[in-house]
Amino acid sequence: MESIKKGFLTSKQIEVLKLRLEGLSQEEIATQLGTTRQNISLIERRAQRNLKLAKETITTYKELVKATSIQIETGTHLIDVPRLVVDAADSAGVKLRADFTRIYNEIKFIVPDSVDRTKVVKPIRVLILKDGDIIVSALESL
Repeated sequence: MESIKKGFLTSKQIEVLKLRLEGLSQEEIATQLGTTRQNISLIERRAQRNLKLAKETITTYKELVKATSIQIETGTHLIDVPRLVVDAADSAGVKLRADFTRIYNEIKFIVPDSVDRTKVVKPIRVLILKDGDIIVSALESL
């Protein structure tokens, strides 16, 4: 079978990851695909390595296209976050493509573990891109 790449992953790596996400063991996948558990282990390990490299590549690119970034500190009231982001964008001379509602919702839903009700409980990082878009992430994930 010809191995076709999609991004950083081969079709075989995608197939193995998909089956693992469905709950199959490496042994069950090996039987299904007619190979050894050791081979499935190797394919999965290489796929995980490639996913890590892809994530590092995307993180590096995000850093290149950012105009500025802001760290939202623990204890900050959620209602204050959009103003902090808008102020940081204004300081960087960037016209945001995000309004109050989008900023608030991204904080609340993209990094839910960083928010408890109306307060930030773990630091959050907001990248403000040169094109005015924003990327929200938990601080430790960048």
